[in-house]
This record gives sequence, structure tokens and C-alpha cells, in this order.
Amino acid sequence: MNPVVADLLALFAEVLPRLARISAFIAAGVFVANVAVAFGLIRYVAGLSGYLTRPANLPDEVGTAILTTAASTTAGYATLAEYRESGLLDDRATLVAVVINTFFGFVQHVFTYYVPVLIPILGVTTGVLYVSARAGIALAITVTGVFLGGLLVSERNVDHTALAEVDAAGPDEDDRTHGERVREAAAKSWSTLRRIVPRLAVVYTLVVAFVASYDVASLTAVAEPVTGALGLPSAAVPVIAVYTLDTTAGAVAIQPLLGTTFTPRTAVATLLIGGILSFAVSTFRRSIPFQYGIWGASFGTKVIAVNTALKLLFISLTVALLLVPTW
Repeated sequence: MNPVVADLLALFAEVLPRLARISAFIAAGVFVANVAVAFGLIRYVAGLSGYLTRPANLPDEVGTAILTTAASTTAGYATLAEYRESGLLDDRATLVAVVINTFFGFVQHVFTYYVPVLIPILGVTTGVLYVSARAGIALAITVTGVFLGGLLVSERNVDHTALAEVDAAGPDEDDRTHGERVREAAAKSWSTLRRIVPRLAVVYTLVVAFVASYDVASLTAVAEPVTGALGLPSAAVPVIAVYTLDTTAGAVAIQPLLGTTFTPRTAVATLLIGGILSFAVSTFRRSIPFQYGIWGASFGTKVIAVNTALKLLFISLTVALLLVPTW
């Protein structure tokens, strides 16, 4: 048999079973997640919002926006924008509300991406540690918003008389039948799989082939001074580079190296560092168009600056905690 053909068959023999297993977990997870969202499970998490807005000196109506954010980031931000434009909230109170919103915006991604997609790729140990780290970061930012609201927001920043001009009814009731919800969840799941699985197959095959053919550690040894100072293997550099451009591809890139080059702790720290660097890409690609569209350029810039500063701060603290050598 031709050596090239033999190598390709060996590669596919290694990749296909793993890819099939990961794809099956993703398919099941995405479908269950979409069903959970369709039946309103996410609203129970958002129901906690009132316990956060009151200590932050924000009106209960802001909880409506937070509940909406858990189901739709665009709708939640649009509701907050309506509160600001009506005069219910001034700029300071709105910024505090946006910061408090962070965890509830994260919640929907737990259901729709982190649990059904990322954990199957990274495995239970590394995946749960990574999702827990991201959840902790989001929750820390939300708690910071509550603290800042208690210090900086007062009745001067909230005009309750403006409520007459605001539609604060919250999300519309879902009158779909159970069958319609399940069918829509299945359609959304198929759409997600068509987008993710082909990309996963290509990246995973290339990564496994690369790892099998080359000594990754020696190729990335030039980065050893930097990664060594952080307590990371030098192979973290290419993973961070891939993750900066695409989070799913970054997770796929690190998966074959788990248990050998990376421990769960160093893997999560590597992905979080990639998340820090990806802000530059995502800010221009998504944040600026989205936030400017919701708030306008002036206030949108403030929202981006506050969100980015807090994310960088808490991600950096989490990375430092992960890399403490004593645990």
C-alpha cells in the first residue's frame, strides 16, 4: 500500500471515532439546550434578577430587561436603551444596569454553546472547569455592578415618573404548542450542527495530523520564555493564536493535547488568555456594530469600555488564580 494512503487511513482511523463521539454529544446537547430554552427554563434563572437590582438602587423594572437578556441579548439591551431614552435611567444608572446584565447574558450561552458544544470537545473535566471559570467571571462582574450601584446610584439617577412612557411588560408569552417548540428546537439544532461540525472536522483532522507529524513543543520553543513565565507549556502559543480567531477552533486545537501537554488547569488558563486577545477581534467584528446600533456612538463607546475593562480585569485574575502552583 502506498505510504501516503496508509498514513491517511491511519489518520482517519484515529480522527473519525473521536469526531463521531464529539459530534454525537454536541447533537444531543444542542437539541436538549434548545428544547430547554423553548420551554422557558432560562427564565427561572433570570427570575433572580430582582435580588440584584434592588441592592443596586435600580427599579424592579430593570429586572425585566435582565430577564429578556437571558433569552435574547439584543432584546435585553434594547429594553435598557428604551429605559435610558425615556429618562427612567440616566447614563450612570444605565451603565450599572449593563454591568449587572453580564451574568444573565452569559446564561444563554451556557445553554446554547458552552454545555452542548464546548464541554463535549474539551471533555468533562476540562470543559466543566472552563465553563465554571467563565461563569465565575461573569458573576463577579455582575456582583461588581451591584456593588457599584449601591455606591453610585441614587434616586437622582432614576426617574420613576418616566415609567408611564415605557413598555415594561417584558417578553411576550409563548403560545406555541409543545410540538411546535420541539420542532423549532430541532430546526435550530440542525442549523447549529451544519455550522459547527464541518469546521470541527477540518480543524480536528489538521490538528491531529500536525501533532502526529511534528514535535509541537520543539516548534514552539521560541515562546518558552513567555509561556514559562506564566507556567504554561510552549504549545499554548499556537492554541492561543487559533482561539483568538475562533473559540470553537481553539478548543478543538487544544483537545488532542489534553492529558499530555496540558493539564485541565493550564488548558483553561490558555483558553482564557486566548479570550483576552480575542477581544480585539470581537470588539471590531461584533461589539462596536452591536453596541453602536443599540446606544449610538457616544454612549456605546462607554459601554464597550466598561465591559472590556471589567472582563480583562476578572479574566486576568482568574488566569492568575489558575496558575498558582500550589493547587
